[in-house]
Amino acid sequence: QKATVERLPDLPVRQCLPQLQAALARGHAVLTAEPGSGKTTLVPLLLLAEPWLAGRRIVILEPRRPAARMAARRMATLLGEEVGDTVGYQVRFERRLSAQSRIEVLTEGLLLRRLQDDPELSGVGLLIFDEFHERNLQADLSLALSLDVASGLRDDLRILVMSASLDAQPLVSMTGAVAVDAAGRLYPVETSHADNDADLRDPVPACLLVLSRAIVQTSGDILVFLPGRREIEQMRTRVQTEWADQVEVQTLYGDMPAADQDRVLRGGGACRRVILATDIAETSLTIEGVEAVVDSGLARRPAFDPNTGLTRLTTRWISKASALQRAGRAGRLGPGRCYRAWSAARQDRMQDWTPAEIVEADLASLALDLANWGVGNPGELRWLDSPPVAHWQQAVALLRQLGALDEGGRITTTGRQMARFPTHPRIAHVLAVAVDDSGRRLAADVAAVLSEKDPMRRAGMQARSADLEIRVEALHRLRRRQPLSSAFDNRVLRQVDQVARQFLRLCETNGGQGRQPLTPGMCLALAYPDRVAKCTSGDGRRYLMRNGRAAMLHESDVLRGSPLLAVADVDAGAREGRIWLAAALSEAEFDGLFGEQVESRREVRWDRERDDVVARHLRRLDAILLSEKAAELRDDDPVTTLLIEQVRQRGLGTFFDDPVDLRARVQLIRGVDADFAWPDFSEQALLQSLEDWLQPWLKNGVGVKQLRRIRLDEVLRASLGWEAGQRLDRMMPTHFATPAGTRRRIEYPIAGPAVLAAPLQELLGLSTGPLLADGRIPLQLKLLSPAGRPLQITTDLAAFWRGAYAEVRKEMKGRYPKHFWPEDPASARATRFTKRRMQQEP
Repeated sequence: QKATVERLPDLPVRQCLPQLQAALARGHAVLTAEPGSGKTTLVPLLLLAEPWLAGRRIVILEPRRPAARMAARRMATLLGEEVGDTVGYQVRFERRLSAQSRIEVLTEGLLLRRLQDDPELSGVGLLIFDEFHERNLQADLSLALSLDVASGLRDDLRILVMSASLDAQPLVSMTGAVAVDAAGRLYPVETSHADNDADLRDPVPACLLVLSRAIVQTSGDILVFLPGRREIEQMRTRVQTEWADQVEVQTLYGDMPAADQDRVLRGGGACRRVILATDIAETSLTIEGVEAVVDSGLARRPAFDPNTGLTRLTTRWISKASALQRAGRAGRLGPGRCYRAWSAARQDRMQDWTPAEIVEADLASLALDLANWGVGNPGELRWLDSPPVAHWQQAVALLRQLGALDEGGRITTTGRQMARFPTHPRIAHVLAVAVDDSGRRLAADVAAVLSEKDPMRRAGMQARSADLEIRVEALHRLRRRQPLSSAFDNRVLRQVDQVARQFLRLCETNGGQGRQPLTPGMCLALAYPDRVAKCTSGDGRRYLMRNGRAAMLHESDVLRGSPLLAVADVDAGAREGRIWLAAALSEAEFDGLFGEQVESRREVRWDRERDDVVARHLRRLDAILLSEKAAELRDDDPVTTLLIEQVRQRGLGTFFDDPVDLRARVQLIRGVDADFAWPDFSEQALLQSLEDWLQPWLKNGVGVKQLRRIRLDEVLRASLGWEAGQRLDRMMPTHFATPAGTRRRIEYPIAGPAVLAAPLQELLGLSTGPLLADGRIPLQLKLLSPAGRPLQITTDLAAFWRGAYAEVRKEMKGRYPKHFWPEDPASARATRFTKRRMQQEP
């Protein structure tokens, strides 16, 4: 073993080996080492003979499958062995391990399964978390569970966390580990920035501009980082058009076949390559021949919305840590160059670290794994970033809806069966409840379609149908070797078939509870019970889901018009999202799955169209109204409450003839009559106190018509009581008896003084104007001409008689000579007649 170690490359990480060995001999460690330092491939080999390992295995966790395969192959090559001897790996659908394997390279999801099956991690002495800076959900969960094992079951288990761009201090504080730093890059990388930032919506033009410089200034292969498949395809077309005679274009992304990925990673060939990749190539991987990196600075990340329970992909700027990792791809085999499609100013504004997935992700899988571990509260474990409360609550609510947790948050039998499947709990639920052979096969097929890339292509401008059954039928045709429509991608279908077979093997010993025979629609409803939907539009396109969200089908979709759907994939970005994957659900299937959850109840509410209180018999599944039938109002219905709400919202004048005069009289006197407790008759106060004065006049069982029959002046007068009513009439009379013997109405506006409008001749003989409230309020007089037009408005009649009256008399005598205009109005005889009639009176 010593001779083998001495033959290993002399990479920078060797400099910190003594410090790392000492740290791990005592406990856990955190290793930071720049890209190309040898941490992924050398550290496990250098530690293999440590005494504290005592012959136990080293398990290395990689965030991605290509990195796991390549790391194992590189270590095996350094040892001069085949993969599967001392060093092996296991990723999805592929296992290269043997009894003599001392180093196992796994993806993080596989460690979770192993922890659940064997919490003590028998035979494992060291867990290495490589590229931990990516902070994906499985890495955080795996570390939390591993620390729980090390502190409770295995005090001899060592944990080593490694990264090239990692803030080590929080990890050191959380784990009690020793920080070790291996400084120094293997080869220098020269970095340059563009003058302007790439466009978030279309970074391809900016990347092409930068790539043109890279092609001229370098001679090796060029690795181009793009946010997703769409940009890769656009870039491929442009590069092949502009540099077809100079470079070979290759692609690298997550759902490529493993053999195609490995072919790109190994390099070789006579032609210079331009490799268009997603962030799968950001860490761990050494791509042979790469001399330069062109970086868009963008990545497509999932963002979970706990309010809708949906996850959508968003394009965003990467962090400085990710930019450092990407640049490091150019310095693995020699001096390199990194061309960044963003400005130096943008570089300064970038986040230092990539946000942990745990703070943005759907936590349903994490919550199920913790429940299966025996933890109902994430606070019982150690986390770098604790799961957000809203996300956690949404995850627990979903697991209860799926039957994985009971009301106390404890895992159920169904939940334990779901935890056995390496997939999201929604999909695992379908697999867990399938019992008979045909049901298991269909459940496995549906689960595979949901887990993998959609096998149905987009054909130009033609819309892609959302119907799940079309995809399942295409999978069956593939197995029967029947011709397939050009709308389907055979390679993706074969991948779906492989996944379905894996799920089916796991289902073979499943003992789930039986239901009626499964259909594709039922499978989707079991996976997405919160997204069963009912058609709510006449054109058959709009659907309302159980969770209250609306979604639309394309106008040409074969599912259009289906009364009920189970929706698997819906756009979370729009107000009414587009449905991308769904299946029809019959009423019998719907009732079989959700009949016990349907709420049948009687509802009494305000109907805007009828403008009245109505009663209905309803059948409802959360937001979905399944049926509605009219019913008669009953005496125990909350009619009065609803009527009062409407009066309060819409005002007194909507339902009543508002007695403004009465209310104004009360408001006016309450301002001057402090000897009596007058109520507040302003509209605001009356609306606030409807329960006190209006409700006694209302009765249940009768709708809005009872409001129309109520005379509000009588109700308010009654609320005053007899004594107050008499006092009001005396102090604030409704009419004034003029000296001429007429009875004129006093107007009481809701704002402003009380007004008496009367012909001037009827007020002759009054030396002063009338007063209200026992002389406390002067009545405003509107003195009218014989034609009823205002001559003067005053609250001081005596002053008017002494002053302005003379001018009024002079003008009016000429205009109305038949009427009486005395020189001394204060002592003259009042009259309602002309001068001739006055002479005829006795």
